[in-house]
Amino acid sequence: MNKTVSFFPNCKKHKTPIGAATVNEPIELTLEFTRPQNPSEVFLVLTKDGEDAVRYAMNAVKDEDGAYTYSIAVKVTSAGLYFYHFEIQNEEQSFRVGSDVDLHALLGKGGEWQLTVTADEYKPTALDGGVIYEIVPDRFFIGGERNKTKSYATYRDDWGGVPEFAPDKDGKIRNADFFGGNIKGIAKKLTYLKNLGVTCLYLTPIFEARSNHKYDVGNYMRVDPDFGTIDDLKDLIKKAGKRGIKIILEGVFSHTGDDSIYFNKYGNYDGTGAFQSVKSPYYSWYKFKQWNNDYECRDNIDIMPSVDDRNTLYDEFVNGHEGVVRYWTRLGLGGWKLDVCEQLSDGFIEHCATAVKKENADAVVYGEVFVDASNMIINGQRRCFVGNGKLDSVTNYPFKEDILNFVRCGDSSRLDNTVGFVVNNYPKHTVDCLMNVLGNHDTARLMTVLGDNGDVSDKKKKSTAKVKNREEAVKLVKLASALQYTLPGVPCLYYGDEIGMEGFEDPFNRKCYPWGGDEIDKDLLKWYKKLGAVRANEREIFAHGKYCGVDTEHGVMFFKRKLDDQTVYVIVNNSGSEYEPKLPNGDYTDLMTFKPFVGKVADKQAVLFKSTKQTKFPEKPKKKS
Repeated sequence: MNKTVSFFPNCKKHKTPIGAATVNEPIELTLEFTRPQNPSEVFLVLTKDGEDAVRYAMNAVKDEDGAYTYSIAVKVTSAGLYFYHFEIQNEEQSFRVGSDVDLHALLGKGGEWQLTVTADEYKPTALDGGVIYEIVPDRFFIGGERNKTKSYATYRDDWGGVPEFAPDKDGKIRNADFFGGNIKGIAKKLTYLKNLGVTCLYLTPIFEARSNHKYDVGNYMRVDPDFGTIDDLKDLIKKAGKRGIKIILEGVFSHTGDDSIYFNKYGNYDGTGAFQSVKSPYYSWYKFKQWNNDYECRDNIDIMPSVDDRNTLYDEFVNGHEGVVRYWTRLGLGGWKLDVCEQLSDGFIEHCATAVKKENADAVVYGEVFVDASNMIINGQRRCFVGNGKLDSVTNYPFKEDILNFVRCGDSSRLDNTVGFVVNNYPKHTVDCLMNVLGNHDTARLMTVLGDNGDVSDKKKKSTAKVKNREEAVKLVKLASALQYTLPGVPCLYYGDEIGMEGFEDPFNRKCYPWGGDEIDKDLLKWYKKLGAVRANEREIFAHGKYCGVDTEHGVMFFKRKLDDQTVYVIVNNSGSEYEPKLPNGDYTDLMTFKPFVGKVADKQAVLFKSTKQTKFPEKPKKKS
């Protein structure tokens, strides 16, 4: 049968609203095609996840050229995950129009588009349009006199040295070397961070723990003394707030440390831990297969025993009125990032989000999720982490993987498709504050990932590896960061990436920030400062503007961020040749230089520009009298 079918869920003429819908919100769907000779019927087939499909007849409208559109308006009365396709029936055969590449697939062969329906109303967050900066406290900056409180620790005096990575005589990697970075040190660098355009600091765990990384929590109610005190944290929150910078803490609630007040495997804490007695008040928190020498633990690492977050006592301890989350949020936190959400139950996540909002309705709750957070299947069960009282937003690993893929290979259509499915599948408030990462404490550094590191066949070689094609790698970092800062969501810059720090995975990605050292790439730092300034100058567009792909093929990412009558254009060229975009007549201003945009983009170049009539020039600082 000869017919043309057109439907794209991120196009307003085909679907409104774009992205997720709210309960009882009118959803309009329009399918375009040239009607075949025989009369046809067109149906929307809508299925709630786990339930039976419902078919709705669509209404036909014929235009003056003889083309037909079929439309329908529906309201969904209950929140959840839905899937849909279209059926076209006539005397010859039935066709199914689904989300696969071949829109002419026979009935039963096509895919499904996703429709997320949430009970949450759209609400912008304080982080929208800003810049997040992730810090590993021990490795950022030393503020004042160092605390050295751990008898077993190695306190390093070689700031910038290679972190310990070899197992000890017992075959264990202890992560017990401390370089001395602390909360006071972070406070001393707030001006530097403000000049980067940072509006939010995300700190990896700061609570008392045996290790330098603190993911093995020893006491949730105490700042680790090597990092400082609760007063130091209060002071950081206050000083950062005066500069318009929020503080987000990491909540590690899927497990504790074995050397903790709760498990107390080594008897280092007063009181009785779960490892010591089945009569311990904490015993029911943990998942003992056989007390006390066989217990579940995170990633089979025995120093991090897993907890049962469905246990009411544990849930109350973390999320109750006097619990961990509300206690620290009361200090004025801007939010939390929850570690490994797939290891937390939906109920616990909802309780945690509720606890945060009770103390600060404007606080943001992020979750660490590695794939599509709206439809993840874990142990055979569908999980949706966003909307309906759960997370505000998530770590955006889908963007990360395809930005890096584009920078390496020039696959722009794949990146555009990934942006499309995230925009379609997530609620808009989730999209607007996505935590867009390119590197973090769990991954190799951006410069290392995009550079040629030579022979790195073992950890010893990785510990001292250096990027050999540094100049070329810097160009790729600029391409990747331009996308990180301009695609929907909020860029999360890992400390030191802005100066081109290198390092393979943990612990080499957690080296000390080389303040004042020769390792600082001043050109790259200037680039990141400009990106931060552009986001600040055009904050509303980057906060809530629609993503519109213009030309996203053959190694070019050319797209718009559009809000009302304001538009920012972004071109990232990785095509191998110069690119000349087709633009409406007019003059355009390069937002990084405030010079006229020349209309051509070199290979391995990123340009952000705007119509000169729309461009907002930053005010010049007033001269001091």
